[in-house]
Amino acid sequence: MTMNKYEAIVVGGGHAGVEAAYSLASRGLKTLLITIKKSHIAAMPCNPSIGGPAKGIVVKEIDALGGIMPRVADTTALQFKMLNTTKGPGVRALRVQSDKLEYAKKMQEILDKKENLDILEDLVEEVLIEDDKVIGVRTKDKSIYSKVTILTTGTYMDSLIMVSDKVRAEGPYGDKTTKNLSASLKKAGLKLFRLKTGTPPRIKTDSIDFSKTKKEPGSKERLYFSETSKDLLPYEKQWPCYLTYTSEKTLKIIRDNLKRSSMYSGVVKGVGPRYCPSIEDKVVRFSDKERHQIFLEPESRSLDTTYVQGFSTSMPYEVQEKMVKSIIGLENAKIDKYAYAIEYDAIDPLEVKSNLECKKIANLFIAGQILGTSGYEEAAGLGLMAGINAGLKLEGKEPLILRRDEAYIGVMIDDLVTKGTKEPYRLLTSRAEYRLLLRHDNADARLEKYGYEYNSLDKKRYEAFLKRMEDLEKIKEELNNTTLRQKDFPELEKGMSAIEYIKRPENDILKLAKDLGLDYDEELLKRAEIEIKYAGYIEKAKKEARRMQKMEFMKLEGDIDYNSIMNLSLEARQKLSIVKPKTLGQAMRISGINPSDIQVLALYQKERSNEDRRSNQ
Repeated sequence: MTMNKYEAIVVGGGHAGVEAAYSLASRGLKTLLITIKKSHIAAMPCNPSIGGPAKGIVVKEIDALGGIMPRVADTTALQFKMLNTTKGPGVRALRVQSDKLEYAKKMQEILDKKENLDILEDLVEEVLIEDDKVIGVRTKDKSIYSKVTILTTGTYMDSLIMVSDKVRAEGPYGDKTTKNLSASLKKAGLKLFRLKTGTPPRIKTDSIDFSKTKKEPGSKERLYFSETSKDLLPYEKQWPCYLTYTSEKTLKIIRDNLKRSSMYSGVVKGVGPRYCPSIEDKVVRFSDKERHQIFLEPESRSLDTTYVQGFSTSMPYEVQEKMVKSIIGLENAKIDKYAYAIEYDAIDPLEVKSNLECKKIANLFIAGQILGTSGYEEAAGLGLMAGINAGLKLEGKEPLILRRDEAYIGVMIDDLVTKGTKEPYRLLTSRAEYRLLLRHDNADARLEKYGYEYNSLDKKRYEAFLKRMEDLEKIKEELNNTTLRQKDFPELEKGMSAIEYIKRPENDILKLAKDLGLDYDEELLKRAEIEIKYAGYIEKAKKEARRMQKMEFMKLEGDIDYNSIMNLSLEARQKLSIVKPKTLGQAMRISGINPSDIQVLALYQKERSNEDRRSNQ
């Protein structure tokens, strides 16, 4: 065997692996990214898009922390669209339709040029461990050693591709898979479980009758994920998506062939995503619905194919043909690539700490779909945080743990490590109790301080951020110091400050700024408007967040034997022993822990702290 040494190894070249490897290399750490195929780095095996509800805000957060997904998404976009514009600012999010080939190509170019980063095409079969500490990995014919290792294997651990009762041991794109890596992790004492997801068919675009569908264009305003993006695709050159529906015939075909689906034939053992179900699941779970929405999305400028969003299935090919042709506008459609389900091994997220390091194996970090999540954005956010925290550990520094009121990434990690998951985890705005604080427009204010502190953002960009914050306060100050007179604004019964005027829901800050001659960036004005109109709600959320933070400062330190604590419920003892929360706040969020358990725990910790003080006197 040949021997190689690195400071960090990242296993897997998907969206989590890309961010982890880039982050580590940016810190000047000698890093190795191991991937099955270099040409598949940052591939999009499922939907050709980045962002969406909650997910789009995660991409903004990745940008503020110095990740690369946002700027690559901007430069390879086919369409930009702001979602939920008729709703409150806490749920608005950007989604871009991506050129999936250009996206992967751009990512590969960035990594190729990255200093301190090597890329190896190989299949990892074992994690090497000594004295409960990871020391590297083993491929088929060599061992490679490192100080830290990050697993981001996505759906490739012991993966099975399933179409009806036909099962193939392979990953997406027909790539190799291995059972050996799963076996080595189980041997090390980690708990694994099976998950399932799937993908819809791809259709030849020129075989679609778009006249029977509804055109869905992008948004006209200037939108972007990354603060560094300059040359954005203009609205008039953006590609549309199209909306159509299943028919009665579609539902009948599915019902008549339900037992031929992998999901309903007994082939699938893993749990599928509740919030992104297959079309078979939709028909069964929502049996009263007469039709289901289907979005037709372009995949690439270089491809004559359309992604059939909302039509994931594991039916036999001949049934897929009938199903597709029963959709309105697809009567003559030609399938370019058939749909399939995929099942794979994932690591129970309760096995990792808040910094994404394994509890049982030191210096081994886990990120992405292997940690029980779903989606490119969730994977990228986890990969970035794993990369940051692995780097910080190598430098002997404290980890970066994002709070629930600071980032959706913080919500996601806290959910995973305290509650675990039994299905592919998906971020939703409903998961964030402070979503009004975690908006699309203010990710920079929440997180760029960390990006700069951990050397992910350069000084020039951070100074530009500080200037924006300064201008934002100037806008509010000028509005507060400007009195509007009735002669200039006839709708007013009497004079009032401009800031009070903007608080009224019917009044628009852009129009007022024009009338007053306020020369500020349009996006900054809109941001000021949100902060002015929702000031009361924002302050209420901040107050609640501060109250909860006090719980986070109440640390549960040391090796606590929860079974010995009197008056704790049996379920609380079991859950606390598994999760091993670091703070009282984290303990509160574990499912099955009741307020009475928290009171008992708080009293126990107080008495323990008093005993420690007395023994030290």
